[in-house]
Amino acid sequence: MSTAAPAPTKAPPPARPAEPYTKAFARFEQEESGAQPAWLWPVRQAGLSRFAQLGFPTLRQEDWRFTNVSAIAKLPFHPATRRPPEAASAAAATARLSAGRLEQFPLTRLPGPRLVFVDGRFHPALSRLPAQPDGIEIGPLTAALAGNNPALEAHLRKAASSEDNAFAALNSAFFHDGGFIHVPAGRTVEGIVQLIFVSTTTEPGHTTHPRNLIQVDRQARLTVLESYFATVSAPTVTNAVTEFVLGDQAVVEHCKFQDESPEAYHLATLPSHLGNGVNFSSHSIVTGARLSRNNIRTLLDGEGIECILNGVYLTDRDQVADHHMIVDHAKPHCASHEYFNGILAGRSKGVFHGRILVRPGAQKTDAKQTNKNLLLSDDATADAKPQLEIYADDVKCTHGATIGQLNPESIYYLRSRGIGLETARRMLIHSFAGEIIDRVKQDALREELDRLLWDRLEQLAGIAAGTPAIP
Repeated sequence: MSTAAPAPTKAPPPARPAEPYTKAFARFEQEESGAQPAWLWPVRQAGLSRFAQLGFPTLRQEDWRFTNVSAIAKLPFHPATRRPPEAASAAAATARLSAGRLEQFPLTRLPGPRLVFVDGRFHPALSRLPAQPDGIEIGPLTAALAGNNPALEAHLRKAASSEDNAFAALNSAFFHDGGFIHVPAGRTVEGIVQLIFVSTTTEPGHTTHPRNLIQVDRQARLTVLESYFATVSAPTVTNAVTEFVLGDQAVVEHCKFQDESPEAYHLATLPSHLGNGVNFSSHSIVTGARLSRNNIRTLLDGEGIECILNGVYLTDRDQVADHHMIVDHAKPHCASHEYFNGILAGRSKGVFHGRILVRPGAQKTDAKQTNKNLLLSDDATADAKPQLEIYADDVKCTHGATIGQLNPESIYYLRSRGIGLETARRMLIHSFAGEIIDRVKQDALREELDRLLWDRLEQLAGIAAGTPAIP
């Protein structure tokens, strides 16, 4: 069955003039002059121009009608730059984030290489970069730019147009640093590579633009964990782009854990380009930020690809967690499966907008998309919009979404076996989150995530008493 997408509508005018960003860019360009390759400035200027053209998205745009970002547009814009902070500020930041303090954050004790970025700047003292064999590169993007790595120009130029994503365009204009990983053909990176981003500033509107590029060549293997934390609660903004370029038969597992402060705003774009026979898994775990939005764009540009995209979001109070996804099947004989579960308490809101696109000629596509939302209070809400857009006739594609409270029959089943009401509710909620965590392949990471989710679920309002099950 084919479901055509609605005809595009004319974009509404920008929600906020671009003048503050243009002025900030002029200062940024002056500070960075001579510190970056000459070819990078046209890329940045193209990003700024595209952002000025698009403006901030509004609720009148179909892709943003469930998520209001006007609060971000109202914040002052203070982009992180190369300029080092004043000595007093630097000392305060270091005091707030010693090595011991860093490892109090979840998942940071996992073994393996790690790159740590504090308030948008690479922090070598907190990072762990053992020598890598066989030409494997793991390091900050600034170092790769300084070394005139030829792969960077091709990828960053391609991303400059940023399609219709205003935040990705803004990242192209202002990104300063991030992680760069290159795994040559046939190589394997042992352990988990961690990209850790920590905010320690209380400055409203302080905005970091992490830019991560992960290139895994033919038949190479990698596991990477991307994490976002904060030491203080403040209305800061993270606007990240993490791009995957995966060669034929590469095997990659990616996990993104977002646990920023309850006043923060988190925007992320995750484009992935997959070659023949790639096995790619990506997991999104969201527990933090006042508002978070993950724009996932995956292009299956080869045959025999297996792509698994998972997500679980736990929200409370007035949080909003939004996942917007397009999985583009461009070639035949590929499989993609997306599973996203939301557990929503308080007045929080979950948004899932997913589209599976099967292009002409992409026969034998096997695609499945599922979104389930568990509401723990009467005030929690969820918006789900799964879509299929199919232009091939020999495919197997399904999609579905559910929104509801705990199943009374399941509670009754457990209680009939001597389990108390509170314990029965906890068991069902933990099981609901565990459906996603169990799909993580890396053993150590899966075990840590399981413990973490158990602790976070216990903190959610409504997990025990909460709203009664649907009658």
